[in-house]
Amino acid sequence: MDTKNRFHTRETYLLVRAEDIALVGVLSVLLALHAREVHWGRFFLAFVIIDLVGYLPGAITYRRAGGTRIAPVYHHLYNLTHSYLAAGATVGAWALAAGGWEWAMLAVPIHLSGDRGIFGNTYKPAALSFEPAALPAGDQAPAAALVSPGPVGEVSR
Repeated sequence: MDTKNRFHTRETYLLVRAEDIALVGVLSVLLALHAREVHWGRFFLAFVIIDLVGYLPGAITYRRAGGTRIAPVYHHLYNLTHSYLAAGATVGAWALAAGGWEWAMLAVPIHLSGDRGIFGNTYKPAALSFEPAALPAGDQAPAAALVSPGPVGEVSR
């Protein structure tokens, strides 16, 4: 993957997933080592709210629509709630409000890295189905089918 070829090969996709699985492992060990210090209610809430806000509305709408295209707002909501930048800002605000860091905050990177590493979920492009579905050309379809070779973010139609 580079600036001209914005898609993963099978090998690079597996490497990225392996990194996230390793991160889930390290963070889970840290969590286990400090289990007595974890506020489990806050951990659970932080873990599930990401999908309650970012995934569930789109998933319900997608299923109600019979698996057809849904409004891009659901893709954007998923991407926002599954972004390390947004998560970092949220956890930072949590730390400021709570007066410091706590072990329950590990729920956020565990969730995000678990989604990426274990389930293979990354951001959801609005040009694709909300739930995974192969493009008509199959699994080997290049990113050029969706993204022009122009500036990053320029979508071709």
